Amino acid sequence: MGLRLPEKRWRGLDDRQPPRSTLIALVLASITLMVLDQQTGDSSPVEPVRAVASEVFAPVEAVTSTAVRPFTAVPTWFRTKSSLREQVEHLEAENAALREEVASSDLDVATLAEFEGLTTAAADLGRALVPARVIGYGPAQSFSRTVTIDAGTSAGIRPDMTVVNDDGLVGRVLRATRRTATVLLILDPESVVGGRIGQSKEIGFLKGRGVLGSQGRLDLELLDQSLVPAQGDTVLSWGSDGVGPYIPGVPVGTVTDVFESVREQSRRAVIEPFVDFTALDVVGVVVPPNTSSDRALVRVDGSIG
Repeated sequence: MGLRLPEKRWRGLDDRQPPRSTLIALVLASITLMVLDQQTGDSSPVEPVRAVASEVFAPVEAVTSTAVRPFTAVPTWFRTKSSLREQVEHLEAENAALREEVASSDLDVATLAEFEGLTTAAADLGRALVPARVIGYGPAQSFSRTVTIDAGTSAGIRPDMTVVNDDGLVGRVLRATRRTATVLLILDPESVVGGRIGQSKEIGFLKGRGVLGSQGRLDLELLDQSLVPAQGDTVLSWGSDGVGPYIPGVPVGTVTDVFESVREQSRRAVIEPFVDFTALDVVGVVVPPNTSSDRALVRVDGSIG
């Protein structure tokens, strides 16, 4: 048989619960206060209680907000960081594209200027030219100074044709395929070019030293060793039409120094070339005017067709 509490104790527990009438009264009082607070606004009878509560709990809210803010701001920080990174990457890409566009436009302007200079050269020389661009330099290990151009036999190019640019003599064609050709530069040690002093008309032979860049020079040995070229004299190519490999009258360079060998009883003039061989781009190959070519020729009158 289980234990049972006395009946009086059970009544005590029931007596602790508030009467239903008290609950109804509290609910009605709350509704009344809410209505009064809504209707009276700032003069509400609840306002003093609200002000006291605000004074009491405001410091707690401030401390809680300060403590929690770093954690609530973390997602926003990551979103902002990611957005800034994307903006930086976008701006860097735009800057790179602008730099490339500027560099490309500068290159196009320079190339156009060289093509225009080639038309002037054709008119000055009275020759037809096949325009071409340098697409490669020969390896230094070969001990030869050559370049490859993007025009070949289909453009009418053959070996032993003279190659020039808007500054002067570049070299001669060594060999040619259908689409490309190899040009031996006048700076090559194996290159020999007939040269003529502009003012005295005396002739000699130009030989390359094999050096490119600002130190690239040629040596001129005159046939008449009694003559002494003057510094600043212009040297032109010397040759004959139809014989090759160099046509006459192409500017080569200027005399910078003259050396005399008493032992060998000879004089040698140092020539600084007009052409910048480290920056070759647009060149022209001298061809007969009636050459059949797969590209437009630069004509004697400077026209292209």
